[in-house]
Amino acid sequence: MELRFRVFAHISKPVHEVFEAVADPDKLSCYFTTGGAVGRLEEGKTVTWDFHDFPGTFPVHVIEVVPDERIVLEWQANEPDADYNVTVTMTFKPVDGEPERTLVEIAEEGWRDTEAALKGSYGNCMGWSQMLAALKAWVEYDINLRDGMYK
Repeated sequence: MELRFRVFAHISKPVHEVFEAVADPDKLSCYFTTGGAVGRLEEGKTVTWDFHDFPGTFPVHVIEVVPDERIVLEWQANEPDADYNVTVTMTFKPVDGEPERTLVEIAEEGWRDTEAALKGSYGNCMGWSQMLAALKAWVEYDINLRDGMYK
């Protein structure tokens, strides 16, 4: 069985604004990376994401960036002693007939077929779903949903 998942949300803002809310570390730190993000998501770079509610800083390898369309990342699988990376693909698409609305999809794949990987993928699926809700709340209403979410 291939472990992978896909989550999505509609954000009532134009594609460029939503894309920048993810790519810009200062904006990302306002609603997702509660301990801060260091480095803009640019192809070939490694940036760091820190979360107050999960210990440690996470290196994030930026594989591909197509402005206002797609971001592809790799980071370490969320399982004990993981020695491999998984791939995260974020896509940003304008909603047909609604230029002030964006469909954001996040897919994560590359998990091993083990019980630990299955558990880790469920945790990340929850995290990405929550990230999309937090993105929507912050971009549309300037509300930080993640603050205290996991404490």
